[in-house]
Parts: sequence; C-alpha cells; structure tokens
Amino acid sequence: MIDILFKRDEIAARVAELGEQISADYAGRTPVLVGALKGCFVFMADLARQITVPLELEFISAASYRNGAKQDDTIAVGPSPYLPIRGRDVIVVEGVVDSGRTAEAILRRLRLEEPKSMELATLIYKKEVCKKDLIPKYVGFEIKDEFVIGYGLDYSQLYRNLNFVGVVSGFDK
Repeated sequence: MIDILFKRDEIAARVAELGEQISADYAGRTPVLVGALKGCFVFMADLARQITVPLELEFISAASYRNGAKQDDTIAVGPSPYLPIRGRDVIVVEGVVDSGRTAEAILRRLRLEEPKSMELATLIYKKEVCKKDLIPKYVGFEIKDEFVIGYGLDYSQLYRNLNFVGVVSGFDK
C-alpha cells in the first residue's frame, strides 16, 4: 500500500518556487548544478527547467542505500565531476537528505575541487533525523522520518518512475 505524501501538482509548484529562488540568488552568475545520482535525476531535471539564469549540469554518484530501506555503514562517492568546478558557484542537488551522511560526503569531496561557493538543494529533508549540522539552503519539503519513494527516489531501484512522492507501509527501517 502506497500512501501519497506529495502529489505531482504539489511537487511542481514547490519546484517552481525553488527555481525562482535560485534564479534570484544567482542573478548575473552561472551556477553548476551537481546532481547526486540516482535519486536526484527527476527533481534536478524539473528544477533546472525552472531556473532562468544560465547554468551547467554535472553529476556525481553516491550511495548509502544499496540494500533496500536500510542505510549501509559506508558511503560510496564516485569520482570528481568531469566539468571543472574550481572557482565556480555550485549547487549540489539531492533527492533526499535524511541522516545527512551522503550529502556531507559529497560536499566534503567537492570542497577538494575548491568551488567559489557551494549550497545544497534537496527535494526532501528529514530535519529531525539529520545527524549532521547540515541545513540545505533549498528545501522542497520537510518530512518526518519516513522512507519515501517516487519522483526519482527508490526502494531497491524500484519506484523511481512514480510521479508523486509516497510512503510504502511495511518497509522495515
């Protein structure tokens, strides 16, 4: 059973607001959106289309959920982005920030490239369970500690294609 948390229209409206905010914040600049694969891909595509300033896109791989709904102890972060980010304004785009471990690992890795600035955007933020002093600048929705799927977010690589964000009852965290 899937309980819908955010419908397609709610997500679209919120992503449009985030695009407006980012466009205002980066007026006169060309930010680089660096997406954390795979969960960011739907959110990042929609967000990029809502940003009105010129931008560039890049991706980095990172994974902490490799075995279903339980986080692994280790976080695998892929190699540096192909697009140079030294001296650039970077916005890391995540699908969900829960414990903050994956986002922190990505930010730590990208800081080695010496960007001019770096912010974090996420569709879903679980503030109450985030164990890091990690506060994304751009947040789509803040939720309690629930395992969410859809709109790019998965359970064992499934459900990414849903056009809403939902919770499946019975997932054991």
